[in-house]
Amino acid sequence: MFDWSILKPRLCLLCDQEINQKISWMSLLMQEQETPVCADCFTKFDPLRGELCQICSRVLSAEFRRGSLCLDCHRWEQDPDWQGFLTENRSLFHYNDYMKETIAKFKYRGDYAIAEVFSPLIKDALLTLAFDSVAVIPLSRERLLERGFNQAEALAITAGQTCIYPLARIHTEKQSKKSRRDRINLPQVFQITDPELVAGKKILLIDDIYTTGSTLRHAAKALKLAGATEIRSLTLAR
Repeated sequence: MFDWSILKPRLCLLCDQEINQKISWMSLLMQEQETPVCADCFTKFDPLRGELCQICSRVLSAEFRRGSLCLDCHRWEQDPDWQGFLTENRSLFHYNDYMKETIAKFKYRGDYAIAEVFSPLIKDALLTLAFDSVAVIPLSRERLLERGFNQAEALAITAGQTCIYPLARIHTEKQSKKSRRDRINLPQVFQITDPELVAGKKILLIDDIYTTGSTLRHAAKALKLAGATEIRSLTLAR
């Protein structure tokens, strides 16, 4: 039976304006997937391009690099307490003002559907990463009740991934309220719920933003010490 709903106007998930999309007989017959975001909104995102840090995806500059690493990752890897835990973080976009606004709408104002905007890009990125299981950066019970859903889990699920849940988060003050130095020097904020979920496996962590890398490295360290062989991460923004 033909699905006449594809003829209905679609509204952009970000600006609520109608998405102008050309309709052809081929698109009607094939019932092609329509984009959930208009071109004007999508072009406001700034993809990461150029030479990137091999660990965190930061765009490398002459004054802020050590070989193939940015200065931050070089410092992490020089610290014997942190070196080698996070193999690679893949980020898709710069954390520019529009991305900041979009993520705030997504996780602080509870607009779960925004995850669909990024699902095709996340699916493509997943094809280039080696992993056995996908885990998400967990929220504390208090944050989950406050927001209603875990934004990292939403990104993973809308991209078609089945997640494992080997990590639990110890409730702490919001990361957004902490300085860079405070984030880097945090005590361990994760505990392992079930080591058997990760033992001998390559784990891919999914989260929304890579800032200092502290959160992902804490999670990677907990997973590695629980027996995981390799930890990578995928984030929307850097």
